[in-house]
Amino acid sequence: MPRYIGVMSGTSLDGLDIALIEQDAAISLIATHYVPMPDSLRAELLGLCASGPDEIARSAIAQQHWVALAAQGIHTLLGQQNLKPQHIRAIGSHGQTIRHEPSRGFTVQIGNPALLTELTGITVVSDFRSRDVAAGGQGAPLVPAFHEALFGERSGNRAVLNVGGFSNLSLIETGKPVAGFDCGPGNVLLDAWIHLQQGHHFDRDGQWAGGGNVEPQLLNALLSDPFFTTKGPKSTGREVFNLGWLQQHLARLPAFAPQNVQATLLELTAQTIVESLQIAQSHTETLLVCGGGAHNSTLMRRLAALLPSTQVSTTATYGVDPDWVEAMAFAWLAHCCLEGIATNRPSVTGARGLRILGAIYPT
Repeated sequence: MPRYIGVMSGTSLDGLDIALIEQDAAISLIATHYVPMPDSLRAELLGLCASGPDEIARSAIAQQHWVALAAQGIHTLLGQQNLKPQHIRAIGSHGQTIRHEPSRGFTVQIGNPALLTELTGITVVSDFRSRDVAAGGQGAPLVPAFHEALFGERSGNRAVLNVGGFSNLSLIETGKPVAGFDCGPGNVLLDAWIHLQQGHHFDRDGQWAGGGNVEPQLLNALLSDPFFTTKGPKSTGREVFNLGWLQQHLARLPAFAPQNVQATLLELTAQTIVESLQIAQSHTETLLVCGGGAHNSTLMRRLAALLPSTQVSTTATYGVDPDWVEAMAFAWLAHCCLEGIATNRPSVTGARGLRILGAIYPT
């Protein structure tokens, strides 16, 4: 069976997820490997998400470091599985998003696929988002088609929620095309605030947020952002929701205890997910959560409390490890590109039609 590797580096900037799949009639996860993001590279990639001096040279150098990290991880995974590069049909590399502004007609993921091909000796498929944007779409989210491929055979109304830096939903109903959209911040504000206050990269299990109290005045101010009332198709990124955005709101309000701010940010994530889901698919029977947020037990409990009529669990319930769904998705997208299968969904992104996504860098 053909084997593919998916490499995913998300907006949380915590590291690279690398997944090995076999693709036949079904999608099978064979092995995984995680490469932590060095603090220096994380800081540089985060800096490139906003305008700054010498951006072109800085991004070129940063993506060389990113690719070296990815290649190292891929070779480690191959060694662990006693596989050689020629045993892999292709690598699907998402790259690292540094700008996402589909309203202005562009999205930028750096990751030098030509160099990745040279360092691994494996065909690389990358640049999955730009074709959809060129066709008038948002270029995101791209995972609904994969979620449909994984979970579409079951009956009933299901939703798949990915909570990474940002949260997005895939809505799967029998007899209907898959729908989906970004809901808003997932972990991005939670991570930024705890890093500012305590120096940690994330709030493990949501413990700090869970010990605080929601500040209604702050929550209402954050919920007033126009993005939350915009109807889909829609996507978002650090260009809209970032630490500066939060601090602007805080500057206009009374001082709040930092832990209460964290609790309010978690409530923002939970409420915007639930409100989006209830508007788009009011009778959701099952909500399957993946991404880093699946490990935030405080968030998972809050989602379950806000959705008493919905079974809330992780994708592990259906046999898919929630940590590896996105990396698997980009391995699958590489397969589809090489097979000439369209994988955007106009019902999700708003593109003018179905498109084959990805650019191929052959060995």
